[in-house]
Amino acid sequence: MEDHKIVQRNLALQREWYGEPLGDRVRRLVVAFNVSQAQLADVLGISAPMLSQVMSGRRAKIGNPSVLARMIMLERKVLTPDVASGAPEALQRALEDVRQSKPTVSRDSLPVNGAADDEAVVFPFLRRLADRRELSQAADVLGEDFPALAELLRRAGKGRDT
Repeated sequence: MEDHKIVQRNLALQREWYGEPLGDRVRRLVVAFNVSQAQLADVLGISAPMLSQVMSGRRAKIGNPSVLARMIMLERKVLTPDVASGAPEALQRALEDVRQSKPTVSRDSLPVNGAADDEAVVFPFLRRLADRRELSQAADVLGEDFPALAELLRRAGKGRDT
């Protein structure tokens, strides 16, 4: 199989496995944390060449679950107010926290039945962050550009008693 076809196949697999090409996710982290790919690779616990291969689609997956867990940790930290502010010390602290982490992936940390289990985790989390009105307003703001996220927020808000 020629290189172009391999890359296209790998990118399609990444979309299936990770929701989008890993290159897109990694580039967002590079921008959000104002670091190089090599620096990000160090934080994730992967070699820079391996990260480059995954980003370009020359490799389909991240084989080490801890590396993927660290990437998800960074994606979540981007949403915290101190990191979102872009304050250099907050960015460095978040990067160091993730670099020093020893994440594990176990059968207890992964959903079993897909969407229903995801909702059991995501909805209570969203409901702790915001009341029904705020979830609805956020859905209205996101609705046109991000309809799937908006629907998730609406569904989370409907189950809230407040």
